[in-house]
Amino acid sequence: MSVPQLNDEPRGEEILAVFDTAFGELLAADPAAFRVKFRKMAASAFAFYRGTACLFYNDLDSDKRGGPYLDERTSRVWIHGDLHAENFGTYMDSTGRLIFNVNDFDEAYVGPFTWDLKRFSASIALIGYAKALSDDQITELVKVYAAAYRERIHALATGAKSDEVPPFTLDTAEGPLLDALRDARSLTRFSLLDSMTEIRDFERRFAPGGGSIELDAATRYKVLAAFDGYLETLPETSLTRPDSYRVKDVVGRRGIGIGSAGLPSYNILLEGHSDALENDVVIYIKQAQTPAVSRHITDPAIRDYFQHEGHRTVLSQRALQQHADPWLGWTELDGSGQLVAEVSPYAVDLDWGDIDDPEEIAAVVADLGRATATMHGAADDQSGESLVPFSTERAIDAAIAADEDGFADLLVSFAHDYGARARTDHQIFVDLFRNGRIPGL
Repeated sequence: MSVPQLNDEPRGEEILAVFDTAFGELLAADPAAFRVKFRKMAASAFAFYRGTACLFYNDLDSDKRGGPYLDERTSRVWIHGDLHAENFGTYMDSTGRLIFNVNDFDEAYVGPFTWDLKRFSASIALIGYAKALSDDQITELVKVYAAAYRERIHALATGAKSDEVPPFTLDTAEGPLLDALRDARSLTRFSLLDSMTEIRDFERRFAPGGGSIELDAATRYKVLAAFDGYLETLPETSLTRPDSYRVKDVVGRRGIGIGSAGLPSYNILLEGHSDALENDVVIYIKQAQTPAVSRHITDPAIRDYFQHEGHRTVLSQRALQQHADPWLGWTELDGSGQLVAEVSPYAVDLDWGDIDDPEEIAAVVADLGRATATMHGAADDQSGESLVPFSTERAIDAAIAADEDGFADLLVSFAHDYGARARTDHQIFVDLFRNGRIPGL
């Protein structure tokens, strides 16, 4: 039986080359995890897009030499790096409030603010296409996102009071965002612990199975040594009760999700803020990855600012997320930078499955535009002041003000063009994968 030829052989080779750079080492170490990752990516054009930030920035590379709305400052702000429509959800901040905002900062870096907006806009084009929206409806959604972002950035830049630009909470959110927050509120720490642990000899321990891997003595020692290093990275405002950090158990895990394939990780069970068993805390130590953006930002001052990828991820999250997880920190293990954070009982992702009405989609997209602006506006307040030593919201506001009319048009044009490209690339990828064209698989 003959193998069908790809419609775009040069593009297929380009995709393979980008994959080799981004995934080659991890794929060689754990091909099984990448078979799972790639099958998830094969399910839809949007799933493919989610898993290929590396390809997106390879295609966007020409923007690094300039572009509309980019100058010396707006090309050097904290950005999320993988801002798509499904990277939003709930978290409990360090003050105990449930917040809906951007999540998953593994790809965060310092770069042009428009890259976040373009990546999000293209994701809306893909979601709109999957929901059979017309090109005109997709255009309107991107314009809604651009207008909401513009409005919020301007409010932040002109010194609006915090009660005029509040975060999305149980008191301020509406629609699907409020639904996600209410779902998060219904979750409990006990339920999370019950799903991962058991009581043995009057103490809580990780339960066998469920993806956990028992560690040998040497590995356990290395993980605990890394944990000790992590404790030194926590801010002084973190937990103050010494027993909170007492380790009860450690297990290994291996990531198989779209974003974490092949990355070794570990779960650590801690005492928490009291002796009660229902207040125990699970944190994870995960090898941090090289962000796709960083391969296309050549400024050595940015690259050299970070000790390693774990350090970069934490500084980025602290910069972009107000009142971040108090357990958030970094460490090193086997010479690689590690991200450390809590396995949160209160994390609920925005579910697009039932958001089908165009008016409801538009309302959600507007809220996500405001959330994006809030994230960019927070980025000079919390971390890395010497790296981004200016008001990002004022710099962005001034850049957009120079050409108000072209701002939405830029994002609309990009959304349609790159949405179409991603749909074509998805088909090319599926053919590469199912015909055994991806080396190592």
